[in-house]
Formats: sequence, structure tokens, C-alpha cells
Amino acid sequence: MTKFLLWLLLLVVCWPLALLALVAYPFVWLVLLPFRLVGIAVGGVFQFLRALLLLPARALGAKA
Repeated sequence: MTKFLLWLLLLVVCWPLALLALVAYPFVWLVLLPFRLVGIAVGGVFQFLRALLLLPARALGAKA
């Protein structure tokens, strides 16, 4: 909701820039999508390594 209100404010102040932002947003989203996927993959690898390192403690019943 906040982003929409900021866009409306930009539309009132400078409508060409607001329209450019409206058209450019899907392209920026598509360009940033691979970085988001890499971030998810790296997060999964870190979670796997954390689980692997904490496995002996969990097997012995320690609270982690």
C-alpha cells in the first residue's frame, strides 16, 4: 500500500517519471529474478551445512 501511495505522489509531482517507473518495473523485476534465485539457493546450502554441523548434537539430544 505504501508503494502505491508513493507512486501516486510521484504521479502528481512528475507524471512522466511515474509512467516510466510503471513501465520499467516488470523489466527490473525480470533482471533481478536470477539474483533472487541464487540467494534462495545459497540460503538452502547454508541451512544444509548448519543442519549437518548440528547433527551430532541433535543425535545426542542436546538442545540447539
